[in-house]
Amino acid sequence: MQEYEVTCINKPNRSSSHEHITHIGNIAGNWRLTREDAIRRIDSKESAFYTIDRSTGTRVYIGVVREAGRSPYLRTYADGKWNDNLLALAECGSNCKIIA
Repeated sequence: MQEYEVTCINKPNRSSSHEHITHIGNIAGNWRLTREDAIRRIDSKESAFYTIDRSTGTRVYIGVVREAGRSPYLRTYADGKWNDNLLALAECGSNCKIIA
């Protein structure tokens, strides 16, 4: 399984806490994936995605959250807890090309 560091995200409205992430990506690598492609890759164990926790320097892996009546979404999981580390990441710019 290949692992990829995620350094940026996209949301329809960056300041809304109710809208889900639509893309994850890496600014230095100039790439981004749709939420659906990332979920497919995680579920199939084709790829793993992580962010770096700034306070500890450790990898924090991204998982898929499934709640009844809602579409699956991405969230980081560390120390046995789901958290919102992804929302603190920078916005993926137009230089980050969508890959499949």
